[in-house]
Amino acid sequence: MTKYQLVATAAMGLESIVAEEVQALGYETRVDNGKVYFEGDETAIARCNLWLRVADRVKIVVAEFPAHTFDQLFENTKAIQWERYLSVDAAFPVSGKSVKSKLFSVPDCQAIVKKAIVERMKFHYKRLGFLDESGATFKIEVSILKDVATLTIDTSGAGLHKRGYRQVQGEAPLKETLAAALVKISKWNPNRPFVDPFCGSGTIPLEAAMIGQNIAPGYNREFISEEWNWMKAKIWDEVRDEADSLANYEQPLQIIGSDIDHRMVSIAQENALEAGFGDIITFKQMQATDFTTKLMDGVMISNPPYGERIGEKEVIERVVRDLGQVMNNYPTWSVYMLSSMENFEELYGSRATKKRKLFNGFIRTDLYQYWGQKSKRED
Repeated sequence: MTKYQLVATAAMGLESIVAEEVQALGYETRVDNGKVYFEGDETAIARCNLWLRVADRVKIVVAEFPAHTFDQLFENTKAIQWERYLSVDAAFPVSGKSVKSKLFSVPDCQAIVKKAIVERMKFHYKRLGFLDESGATFKIEVSILKDVATLTIDTSGAGLHKRGYRQVQGEAPLKETLAAALVKISKWNPNRPFVDPFCGSGTIPLEAAMIGQNIAPGYNREFISEEWNWMKAKIWDEVRDEADSLANYEQPLQIIGSDIDHRMVSIAQENALEAGFGDIITFKQMQATDFTTKLMDGVMISNPPYGERIGEKEVIERVVRDLGQVMNNYPTWSVYMLSSMENFEELYGSRATKKRKLFNGFIRTDLYQYWGQKSKRED
């Protein structure tokens, strides 16, 4: 097995959760903005792709070097042993980005990196003509920040938020990775009841169910690195077998998702069936403010509409105000609401125990956390 420098990318504000996930898999981490670095072999690549719930992608960091000129970028890229990663027929598209750097033309940077890799490959594999690039795909990225170039290869392919269960989605779906992060932040465990009163297409309840039964989020999907000749099928088989043995499919769960829109409830039910939770999660059409329960010590997590269309804001404000009054009747319940409304606490009727700044796509939001009182019931 070869050791690689790896990086799990994450949305801003979620790095610490991704670092905890990587550490739980047994790897030491170093955290930077939007990135969690760690070392690992081929098995680590497979395990992290299969198990990381909150990360966006897992990449191999091939090299990092100063790049003040195009010559520097070309020569340093050409000096890398690309043959360690790429077979002679490898397809290797190059994407790029540049921030606060002299080499600001991204198309030029991409073209230069591509040319340098081609020259290295032709020399190593003793090819005179074109490389046909008919084999497995290796997505390479050149990222230049403050005149330092970092070259990476993406091992995930489609983003890790693509779990494979979402058949249909609503207008503004919450990313699965962010939904999983909300559940992780709440410290919910499967012995406690769980409710999402604005469930939309069901993403938060589905992520909670996967966490509750310890099901690897990438278990039912494929990854681009499965095509690579040095990522042996045996590794993927072993990692999937391990995930299957660690899943607790018999774990009972009390998870409810509700939404005022019957179409969204139908979509959520379809997604739950696809994920294998059709008879485990209960979805129903209901106004959030009609919530009632006899259960104690529950957790309510939701992403209520932000009311960005004309006339919607007042409706949402009224719902938030009424929900705050409803939840006063359930002091042992903890409530976690992700919202971009700056006056959320005022509307809800009380200050949050804790606030956490998060980004829902490009929308800056806060996770308003209201911690419930502990009852005498044992978890």
